[in-house]
Amino acid sequence: MRKRFLALTMSALMAASTITGCSGGGDKAANKDVVAPTEPFGDTIVYDPSVEVNNGEDITIELWEWGSDDLFQQIIDVYTAMHPNVTINLVNNPWEDYWTKLPLALDGENGPALFNIHNSYHENIINYLAPLDIPIEDLEADFNGVSAHVIDDKMYYIDYGMMTGSVYYNKDMWEAAGLTEEDIPKTWDELIEVAKKLTIKDGDTIIQAGLNFNDDFHQNYLLGLNYQLGENLFKEDGKTPNVNSEVMQQIMQMLVDMYHEDGIGSENFGEKSSDSFGQGQSAMVIQWGHYYNTLKTTWTNIDFGVFEIPTFTEETPYAYNRYNGESTFGINKNASAEQQAVAQDFVKYFLASDEAQVAFNIAMSTFPAKKSLATNEEILANPSMAILADHIDRYIWPGPMPATVENSLKKAGQDVFYNGVEIKTALDNAQAQIIKDMKNSSFESVESLYTYASEK
Repeated sequence: MRKRFLALTMSALMAASTITGCSGGGDKAANKDVVAPTEPFGDTIVYDPSVEVNNGEDITIELWEWGSDDLFQQIIDVYTAMHPNVTINLVNNPWEDYWTKLPLALDGENGPALFNIHNSYHENIINYLAPLDIPIEDLEADFNGVSAHVIDDKMYYIDYGMMTGSVYYNKDMWEAAGLTEEDIPKTWDELIEVAKKLTIKDGDTIIQAGLNFNDDFHQNYLLGLNYQLGENLFKEDGKTPNVNSEVMQQIMQMLVDMYHEDGIGSENFGEKSSDSFGQGQSAMVIQWGHYYNTLKTTWTNIDFGVFEIPTFTEETPYAYNRYNGESTFGINKNASAEQQAVAQDFVKYFLASDEAQVAFNIAMSTFPAKKSLATNEEILANPSMAILADHIDRYIWPGPMPATVENSLKKAGQDVFYNGVEIKTALDNAQAQIIKDMKNSSFESVESLYTYASEK
């Protein structure tokens, strides 16, 4: 996922609940707004605030992140309220610099004990990580998707939340077209028919697109609909891409037909579908969960609704689409033993705390990986998460794919729509480019660990 998925605005953070103690008791910390819990909390992973950290002696560590200061400070304040002897200095690095500076810092003796992780940079940092000292079976008891992160019987980080694509629609345009909630489509054929009703033209010129996927050919279509048709992104060896298959050609052809045959949009109608929707020019787009916060903070004049991504038939698919996870923190194996111990304790607190999990997932519009939060009222109040609740186990994670997979398929879509390249040729080129770029990659797909992998 890109930087814009992750940079949280102040308004989005305000949507997250203020993190307070789980026990309802405790003394006020130095920050008068923070209540330090005094009783143990958590499910299988239980955190006991009464256990001293670093034998009660003063200690300072750093936590590096890339742009969510207020959110991270919330959980730091609660933790240091429980343990006043611990100081955690929050260090913000812009996304553009973070992945250059972090490996250099971790390679020395003075790197941060804790740091934010994004799985797209897994290969850059995995060798600097200390494994978590929480038993894997405890992590699996509390969180979904844990097995996909196991490396040689060790766990270095997991997902706290899962983000995927959903359909966002303009309610005013929907009403003007005479549509109601009864018209929310379940299949792609139904979506196309609805999109036709939402499309407005002046002659051959589109005034309002029924569906716009410009700049997103790859994100929720070429890198997701293959699963609905029972096909993984990688072949059985887990390393060879499978992006020039007949299924992928079928999906690309469907996209071409939507624009060129059905006339519900155009590659020349706005550079980016996300902007076109926000500017009130397109009636429907498919975007990842982050878009909910974008609409709430940037395009505030749009009255929108959300529904689950359609499928090719009304039968339950192998998977609705792929997801990507927002990751827990990394622990620096080169930090001192004392600093690592504090970092381990902080991660345990973060995983045990429902309040911290809810705040982070609401801020990121991700569906909680923590099983006990699947029916949490605050989570389900966000429609981009609520629509996923019934089928969250039917979304698949292919693993921390190298960026070339997304980039190559995006180029394939651009070649087809803008450069007149034949579909098969564009996908063959993408296949070749991915293989070339991944020649020295250690990546191996985890699609085989998907709960319903045997159905493929």
